[in-house]
Amino acid sequence: IKGKTASLLASACAAGASSTFEDEAMIEKMRLFGEKTGMAFQIKDDLFDYGTADVGKPTGNDIREKKLTLPIIYALNNCDAATKRKIIYIVKNQNTQKDKVQFVIDEVNKTGGIEYATKKMFAFRDEALAILYEFPKNEVRDALEELVRYTTDRAY
Repeated sequence: IKGKTASLLASACAAGASSTFEDEAMIEKMRLFGEKTGMAFQIKDDLFDYGTADVGKPTGNDIREKKLTLPIIYALNNCDAATKRKIIYIVKNQNTQKDKVQFVIDEVNKTGGIEYATKKMFAFRDEALAILYEFPKNEVRDALEELVRYTTDRAY
């Protein structure tokens, strides 16, 4: 999951920091801040796949697109072997069948995949904020804090 939004935000934060700081440690700190923020954002997006359709993203969409997101990965690591094989088969071969997609969603819920992903999302958010709080409080830091909080609090 790190290869998506996290990489983009990490690069953007490092590029922005390099235009302000000469200190490589500060640039790396901002890159890490962007990565943590991006991870939280991506997990939140993945969680929308298990909610209601009113968020603008149809439920089960990632499954239909054969994406192995953190909630599914957690479910695969915490279910019995037969269920694991069935989930993998559905994601690969039956991902357009509504009842099969619902089975995967139900298994993710049953194994605690949603709770696990939610905890990880907040952990990444907290890590990003901890990095941010190492910088002096000012308008820029306040704006970045607002961005981080938006990543986990957004409703869509």
